[in-house]
Amino acid sequence: MGREEGRRISGKSYGLRVLSLVGARPQIIKEAMLHREFKEKGIEEILVHSGQHYDYNMSSVFFEILEIRQPHYNLNVGSGTHGEMTGKIMIEFEKVLLSEKPDLVLVYGDTNTTLSGALVAAKLKIPVAHVEAGLRQHPKDMPEEINRIVTDRVSQLLFCPSKLAVRNLEREGITEGVYFVGDVMYDLFLKMEDRFRYDVFEKLGLKENEFVLVTLHRDFNVDDPVKLRKILEQLKRVSREKKVVFPIHPRTKNRVKEFGLENLLEGMVVIDPVDYLNLMGLVKRCWKVVTDSGGLQKEAYFAGKRAIVVMPDTGWRELVEAGWNKLASEENLFDVTMEEDRSEYPSGLYGDGNAAGKIVEVIEEWFRSLRGIH
Repeated sequence: MGREEGRRISGKSYGLRVLSLVGARPQIIKEAMLHREFKEKGIEEILVHSGQHYDYNMSSVFFEILEIRQPHYNLNVGSGTHGEMTGKIMIEFEKVLLSEKPDLVLVYGDTNTTLSGALVAAKLKIPVAHVEAGLRQHPKDMPEEINRIVTDRVSQLLFCPSKLAVRNLEREGITEGVYFVGDVMYDLFLKMEDRFRYDVFEKLGLKENEFVLVTLHRDFNVDDPVKLRKILEQLKRVSREKKVVFPIHPRTKNRVKEFGLENLLEGMVVIDPVDYLNLMGLVKRCWKVVTDSGGLQKEAYFAGKRAIVVMPDTGWRELVEAGWNKLASEENLFDVTMEEDRSEYPSGLYGDGNAAGKIVEVIEEWFRSLRGIH
């Protein structure tokens, strides 16, 4: 662990120093969106990477457009059990906070990194801001849900991506410091939309609105041979009605082979995973999306497409409550995918595409109020 970049001088931020802790690719992207706003306002932001997910395997366009930078500190915790990772991050992150003494710690999402950073900062009496606060999902014993709930409990500023997230916090008695700002990933979608690519769409000879895009990778779907068989049988039925394009995740590919289910892929267009820009191109031109990815559920909505979510519950319940996305199981996936949809597009669920700007404005106002600056 070590500081890898010199400290910037604060501009008109009245000495405000923010420290962001990230540990996974979505968090790196969210932080990069916020960093642009911090930089514009002259606010000093220190970046710490836990090393929880140390794979920077992102399209170079992210580095180019978002100006993703190297962290000031890398805690290099690597992988391990939940307890081991959380403990390691807490030990190393505490050293950084004691050295840097920031005014505010920013954490993102629902990973072990998120929880570790929030706990350490709270115990050092450093205010915590949680980006993507208020999401709730069953089962309540899943690691991500535990991380979300505890992080929200110790945060002073809670930045909610949807109004449902605000209501979730209200039900738990959390009303102070709660802000509906929208979803930073919607900011990203709009920023990248002009750069989406259609190479894979064209190479496969696909027709717009005539195929279903499928992604599956969750352990509860693909690690159980009976459940995976049923899901693939349902998708095979779908493929007889609509072309199915299936960029297959390495984990899923291995399980299909291990369980001897290759014959169930016949009739589908099975391809290797594709980069973000081409995946978004497929999303924009598909008929529907079938997925167990949290991010793709929203990206389908951003693109005006419906998603069939192969999960018992979702953290993005507002999409289901609005009748746009639908939950499905291995038993009814075909019927849910093919049934006629009547609900209208529920616009504005995730703000207006300026979530990052709103977050930074709130942080600046919070600091000014704290210091009695007018």
